[in-house]
Amino acid sequence: MSIFSKLFGKKDAEPTEKVGGIQDFMTLIRVYYQATMASNLGITNVAFLPDMAVFKRTLKIPTQNNKLGVAEKSRCKKMLIGIYGITEDFFKEIDASIKKNCKNVNDVRNYLFMFQGFSNDLMMLMGNLMQWKFRLPGFMKKAMYTMTEKSINDIMTKNNWKDAATAKACMDVRKYQHALGYSPKWMTEYAYNIIMMAKKEKQPKEEV
Repeated sequence: MSIFSKLFGKKDAEPTEKVGGIQDFMTLIRVYYQATMASNLGITNVAFLPDMAVFKRTLKIPTQNNKLGVAEKSRCKKMLIGIYGITEDFFKEIDASIKKNCKNVNDVRNYLFMFQGFSNDLMMLMGNLMQWKFRLPGFMKKAMYTMTEKSINDIMTKNNWKDAATAKACMDVRKYQHALGYSPKWMTEYAYNIIMMAKKEKQPKEEV
Protein backbone atom coordinates (compact mmCIF):
# COMPACT_ATOMS: atom_id res chain seq x y z
CA MET A 1 0.00 0.00 0.00
CA SER A 2 1.30 3.47 -0.88
CA ILE A 3 2.48 6.10 1.60
CA PHE A 4 -0.52 8.32 0.93
CA SER A 5 -3.01 5.47 1.09
CA LYS A 6 -1.80 4.94 4.65
CA LEU A 7 -1.64 8.63 5.53
CA PHE A 8 -4.98 9.52 4.03
CA GLY A 9 -6.71 6.44 5.38
CA LYS A 10 -7.48 4.92 1.98
CA LYS A 11 -8.27 1.23 2.18
CA ASP A 12 -8.97 0.60 -1.49
CA ALA A 13 -5.41 0.84 -2.79
CA GLU A 14 -4.22 -1.95 -5.02
CA PRO A 15 -2.26 -4.59 -3.08
CA THR A 16 0.54 -4.42 -5.68
CA GLU A 17 1.25 -0.73 -4.97
CA LYS A 18 4.60 -0.17 -3.28
CA VAL A 19 5.70 2.54 -0.87
CA GLY A 20 7.15 5.42 -2.81
CA GLY A 21 5.59 4.18 -6.05
CA ILE A 22 4.06 6.00 -9.00
CA GLN A 23 0.88 6.97 -7.14
CA ASP A 24 2.86 8.63 -4.35
CA PHE A 25 5.21 10.33 -6.84
CA MET A 26 2.40 11.83 -8.90
CA THR A 27 0.56 12.94 -5.75
CA LEU A 28 3.66 14.78 -4.53
CA ILE A 29 4.23 16.32 -7.97
CA ARG A 30 0.67 17.70 -7.96
CA VAL A 31 1.13 19.01 -4.41
CA TYR A 32 4.35 20.76 -5.41
CA TYR A 33 2.67 22.42 -8.40
CA GLN A 34 -0.31 23.55 -6.34
CA ALA A 35 1.83 24.80 -3.44
CA THR A 36 4.00 26.81 -5.84
CA MET A 37 0.91 28.36 -7.41
CA ALA A 38 -0.53 29.19 -3.99
CA SER A 39 2.65 30.93 -2.81
CA ASN A 40 3.22 32.76 -6.13
CA LEU A 41 -0.32 34.01 -6.62
CA GLY A 42 -1.34 34.57 -3.01
CA ILE A 43 -4.17 32.05 -3.13
CA THR A 44 -5.95 31.97 0.23
CA ASN A 45 -8.68 29.39 -0.39
CA VAL A 46 -7.06 26.01 0.24
CA ALA A 47 -10.11 24.24 -1.21
CA PHE A 48 -9.07 25.60 -4.62
CA LEU A 49 -6.01 23.31 -4.47
CA PRO A 50 -7.39 19.88 -3.45
CA ASP A 51 -4.18 17.80 -3.45
CA MET A 52 -2.31 20.39 -1.40
CA ALA A 53 -5.28 20.70 0.94
CA VAL A 54 -5.20 16.98 1.75
CA PHE A 55 -1.39 17.05 2.06
CA LYS A 56 -1.53 20.03 4.43
CA ARG A 57 -4.33 18.61 6.56
CA THR A 58 -2.91 15.10 6.77
CA LEU A 59 0.64 16.12 7.70
CA LYS A 60 -0.65 18.98 9.89
CA ILE A 61 1.53 21.58 8.16
CA PRO A 62 1.02 25.06 9.68
CA THR A 63 0.69 28.03 7.32
CA GLN A 64 3.98 29.94 7.25
CA ASN A 65 3.86 33.73 7.71
CA ASN A 66 0.14 33.72 6.86
CA LYS A 67 1.03 32.74 3.28
CA LEU A 68 -0.49 29.54 1.94
CA GLY A 69 1.82 27.24 -0.03
CA VAL A 70 5.22 28.25 1.35
CA ALA A 71 5.57 25.59 4.06
CA GLU A 72 3.70 23.00 1.99
CA LYS A 73 6.06 23.51 -0.96
CA SER A 74 9.15 23.15 1.24
CA ARG A 75 7.84 19.97 2.91
CA CYS A 76 6.81 18.43 -0.41
CA LYS A 77 10.16 19.23 -2.01
CA LYS A 78 12.04 17.55 0.85
CA MET A 79 9.92 14.43 0.41
CA LEU A 80 10.51 14.26 -3.35
CA ILE A 81 14.26 14.64 -2.83
CA GLY A 82 14.38 12.19 0.07
CA ILE A 83 12.23 9.45 -1.45
CA TYR A 84 13.07 9.75 -5.17
CA GLY A 85 16.36 11.65 -5.34
CA ILE A 86 14.87 14.44 -7.48
CA THR A 87 17.41 17.15 -8.36
CA GLU A 88 17.28 20.87 -7.56
CA ASP A 89 17.22 21.74 -11.27
CA PHE A 90 13.97 19.76 -11.63
CA PHE A 91 12.24 22.06 -9.15
CA LYS A 92 13.79 25.20 -10.64
CA GLU A 93 12.26 24.37 -14.03
CA ILE A 94 8.82 23.80 -12.48
CA ASP A 95 9.07 27.13 -10.66
CA ALA A 96 10.10 28.95 -13.85
CA SER A 97 7.34 27.29 -15.89
CA ILE A 98 4.64 28.24 -13.39
CA LYS A 99 5.96 31.79 -13.08
CA LYS A 100 5.86 32.16 -16.88
CA ASN A 101 2.42 30.66 -17.41
CA CYS A 102 0.43 31.51 -14.28
CA LYS A 103 -0.03 35.27 -14.00
CA ASN A 104 -3.30 35.05 -12.08
CA VAL A 105 -5.64 32.54 -10.44
CA ASN A 106 -7.58 32.04 -13.68
CA ASP A 107 -4.45 30.53 -15.28
CA VAL A 108 -4.11 27.76 -12.68
CA ARG A 109 -6.66 25.27 -13.99
CA ASN A 110 -5.57 25.77 -17.60
CA TYR A 111 -1.95 25.17 -16.64
CA LEU A 112 -2.71 22.00 -14.66
CA PHE A 113 -4.87 20.71 -17.53
CA MET A 114 -2.06 21.41 -20.00
CA PHE A 115 0.52 19.67 -17.82
CA GLN A 116 -1.74 16.62 -17.50
CA GLY A 117 -2.00 16.38 -21.28
CA PHE A 118 1.76 16.80 -21.62
CA SER A 119 2.46 14.08 -19.05
CA ASN A 120 -0.04 11.62 -20.53
CA ASP A 121 1.18 12.06 -24.12
CA LEU A 122 4.83 11.93 -23.11
CA MET A 123 4.52 8.70 -21.11
CA MET A 124 2.37 7.06 -23.78
CA LEU A 125 5.11 7.79 -26.32
CA MET A 126 7.83 6.55 -23.97
CA GLY A 127 5.94 3.29 -23.53
CA ASN A 128 5.63 2.83 -27.29
CA LEU A 129 9.22 3.77 -28.09
CA MET A 130 11.02 1.87 -25.33
CA GLN A 131 8.88 -1.32 -25.07
CA TRP A 132 11.45 -4.14 -24.79
CA LYS A 133 13.89 -1.85 -22.98
CA PHE A 134 11.58 -1.95 -19.97
CA ARG A 135 12.69 -5.55 -19.50
CA LEU A 136 16.25 -4.51 -18.66
CA PRO A 137 17.27 -5.60 -15.14
CA GLY A 138 16.62 -2.96 -12.50
CA PHE A 139 20.31 -2.64 -11.61
CA MET A 140 21.10 -1.29 -15.10
CA LYS A 141 19.96 2.18 -14.10
CA LYS A 142 22.62 4.05 -16.07
CA ALA A 143 21.73 2.21 -19.26
CA MET A 144 18.03 2.86 -18.69
CA TYR A 145 18.67 6.56 -18.13
CA THR A 146 20.70 6.76 -21.36
CA MET A 147 17.92 5.02 -23.30
CA THR A 148 15.32 7.32 -21.77
CA GLU A 149 17.42 10.33 -22.74
CA LYS A 150 17.72 9.07 -26.33
CA SER A 151 13.97 8.47 -26.60
CA ILE A 152 13.27 12.01 -25.35
CA ASN A 153 15.71 13.37 -27.92
CA ASP A 154 13.92 11.40 -30.66
CA ILE A 155 10.55 12.77 -29.55
CA MET A 156 11.88 16.32 -29.71
CA THR A 157 13.89 16.12 -32.96
CA LYS A 158 12.96 13.15 -35.14
CA ASN A 159 10.51 13.84 -37.97
CA ASN A 160 10.61 10.71 -40.16
CA TRP A 161 8.31 8.47 -38.10
CA LYS A 162 6.76 5.57 -40.01
CA ASP A 163 3.69 5.52 -37.78
CA ALA A 164 1.38 8.52 -38.27
CA ALA A 165 -0.01 8.30 -34.73
CA THR A 166 3.51 8.45 -33.26
CA ALA A 167 4.37 11.44 -35.44
CA LYS A 168 1.23 13.28 -34.30
CA ALA A 169 1.87 12.45 -30.65
CA CYS A 170 5.43 13.81 -30.96
CA MET A 171 4.13 17.06 -32.41
CA ASP A 172 1.61 17.35 -29.56
CA VAL A 173 4.35 16.83 -26.96
CA ARG A 174 6.51 19.47 -28.65
CA LYS A 175 3.66 21.98 -28.52
CA TYR A 176 3.14 21.28 -24.83
CA GLN A 177 6.89 21.48 -24.19
CA HIS A 178 7.15 24.82 -25.97
CA ALA A 179 4.26 26.27 -23.98
CA LEU A 180 5.37 24.88 -20.61
CA GLY A 181 9.07 25.57 -21.15
CA TYR A 182 10.52 22.30 -19.88
CA SER A 183 13.93 21.22 -21.14
CA PRO A 184 14.71 17.74 -22.56
CA LYS A 185 16.79 17.16 -19.41
CA TRP A 186 13.74 17.82 -17.22
CA MET A 187 11.61 15.55 -19.39
CA THR A 188 14.25 12.81 -19.11
CA GLU A 189 14.35 13.00 -15.30
CA TYR A 190 10.56 12.98 -15.08
CA ALA A 191 10.10 10.04 -17.48
CA TYR A 192 13.03 8.06 -16.07
CA ASN A 193 11.65 8.14 -12.53
CA ILE A 194 8.21 7.00 -13.66
CA ILE A 195 9.71 4.22 -15.80
CA MET A 196 11.88 2.92 -12.95
CA MET A 197 8.90 2.93 -10.56
CA ALA A 198 6.76 1.13 -13.12
CA LYS A 199 9.42 -1.56 -13.46
CA LYS A 200 9.53 -2.09 -9.69
CA GLU A 201 5.75 -2.25 -9.37
CA LYS A 202 5.54 -4.90 -12.09
CA GLN A 203 8.01 -7.18 -10.36
CA PRO A 204 6.29 -10.32 -8.99
CA LYS A 205 5.99 -10.69 -5.26
CA GLU A 206 8.51 -12.95 -3.58
CA GLU A 207 7.06 -16.15 -2.25
CA VAL A 208 7.04 -16.46 1.52
